[in-house]
Amino acid sequence: MVIAIDGPAGAGKSTVARGVADALDFTYLDSGAMYRSVALAALRAGADLDDADRTAALARQLEIEFAGGRVLLDDEDVSDAIRAPDVSEAASHVSVHPGVREAMVGRQRELIAKGRYVAEGRDIGTVVSPESPLKVFLTASDEERARRRAAQTGEAVEAVLSSQAERDRRDRSRDHGALRAADDAVEVDTTTSTIDGVVAEIVQLARQRGIA
Repeated sequence: MVIAIDGPAGAGKSTVARGVADALDFTYLDSGAMYRSVALAALRAGADLDDADRTAALARQLEIEFAGGRVLLDDEDVSDAIRAPDVSEAASHVSVHPGVREAMVGRQRELIAKGRYVAEGRDIGTVVSPESPLKVFLTASDEERARRRAAQTGEAVEAVLSSQAERDRRDRSRDHGALRAADDAVEVDTTTSTIDGVVAEIVQLARQRGIA
């Protein structure tokens, strides 16, 4: 069973999903970390990120697990490595390939079937687990999302805004797993909200629906 939290980069998905998982004693599943892991593996292998067949074959071979809040790629802790800017950019390329998405969606479904998860990403409620009893779509203004990202990476806000716009365009126009809110998702704007407030709102929704 899964609580699905989707939305664009910078909307607060990771922080909110972790908070909800902790509050409900669920397991946190970061789907983006899985695509980042594929990207890291592809970069290390010197693979062409636009080679759909090569990256899909690579994705099918990888063992990606979550343990103690860390991300393990073939038993190596890559939690920090997958957050590097070059890996983030590479992830937005490899994640558009149908074969890569098929491999990762399959793995996510395997994990979800075995426990109670709060999963965050861009297509959890629409593709990975459309039967989720609670789907949340987080949003925030473009400027606020860029400001948050710039604070994390040290980049200029203007530069982040530019790359963010291109990433959003790719995410929304991809043929498989495009970024969009599920028809029955609850939309939550985090632009001016506190993390604690958003977490509390989602936890209340979960309890109202008998999920926890």
